[in-house]
Amino acid sequence: MMLRAAILWVLSAFAVQAATCETLTYKDASYTVCDTTPTTDTLRLFLNDADGEPFGYFSAVNEMLEAEGETLSFAMNAGMYHDNRAPVGHYVENGTEMMRVIPNAGPGNFGLLPNGVFCIREDRADVIETLRFVKDAPACRFASQSGPMLVIDGEVHPRFLPDGTSRYVRNGVGTTADGSRAVFVISNGLVNFHAFASFFRDHLKLPQALFFDGNVSRLYAPDIGRRDLGRRLGPIVGVVVPAN
Repeated sequence: MMLRAAILWVLSAFAVQAATCETLTYKDASYTVCDTTPTTDTLRLFLNDADGEPFGYFSAVNEMLEAEGETLSFAMNAGMYHDNRAPVGHYVENGTEMMRVIPNAGPGNFGLLPNGVFCIREDRADVIETLRFVKDAPACRFASQSGPMLVIDGEVHPRFLPDGTSRYVRNGVGTTADGSRAVFVISNGLVNFHAFASFFRDHLKLPQALFFDGNVSRLYAPDIGRRDLGRRLGPIVGVVVPAN
């Protein structure tokens, strides 16, 4: 019995620490990288509270989770949203579609095709280009559409220029081919799209990556002392663990 309890304690500790964040430097730019394992981590999206009001802040999500004996070990904003915090594109939470897929081009970064969908299933997470997503129709438990894609099948988005002058703090997510890792990244300084995408492709070696946002990018990673503040957010992605 004591051995079984010890094993369960070790496994529990490992699960709590599974979402790990670190700061990396690539080509003179600094990034914070949070590596998650969808097969074992409880990776979820959050938008509205029980009253239908947007959470807006990481702290509001934590307040809701605390009532269930849980907390966030990591979180970041997870897709573009309107002024009322409603998602611009496809959004699914707990298997319920709250916003349809937007497959056509449009204004702004979201409409800079190809864009994509971050899809969380029971045993994997994937970044999927939007038209491929529509064709394959995966059953996502959680999903958030954003854009543009950063990396598509190992290639940087064709519209990105190495000397692009649009520079912001940016955040996004990349996934492995087998869906066993979802890697979330936020730049710690101003970077252009090409530099940000190249970090996912060339340094992290991820074949698919999706842009979440720029300028409003925020990270919650208490293990490394990050609790970013700022304007209210729309969709939030995070890893849920038992509260200590």
